[in-house]
Amino acid sequence: MTREDLIRLRRARDRMDRDYAQPLDVPALARTALMSPGHFSRSFRAAFGETPYSYLMTRRIERAKALLRRGDLSVTDVCMAVGFTSLGSFSSRFTELVGQSPSAYRARDDHAWLAGVPACVAKIFTRPVRNGEATTGA
Repeated sequence: MTREDLIRLRRARDRMDRDYAQPLDVPALARTALMSPGHFSRSFRAAFGETPYSYLMTRRIERAKALLRRGDLSVTDVCMAVGFTSLGSFSSRFTELVGQSPSAYRARDDHAWLAGVPACVAKIFTRPVRNGEATTGA
């Protein structure tokens, strides 16, 4: 993979980080990277270790966790705020990545320890983990 390919892939990844709540699909992201959809998907996985779709879903769930910890939005509002159009899909993906439902996560009383932690540090401890490993936050 060339240096230019990596630069274009990072541009697409940055777009997912920034516009996670927008309707994004592989063809749109591939256009951002100036690649065909197939080449983009293969190259993205080779460079970052996961598919573009998985990366985007992780970003959305990561942001959903932050909104749920605040506690001032309903699960449905959080679902829509992070770019999901189906509450069922959101709940399923959230449960898969976090190990508990969005409602159960929101109801936990151990979120207070994050109150004084800078967001950039909190992200390390609260990032959803793939492969069935649930994050505990501790």
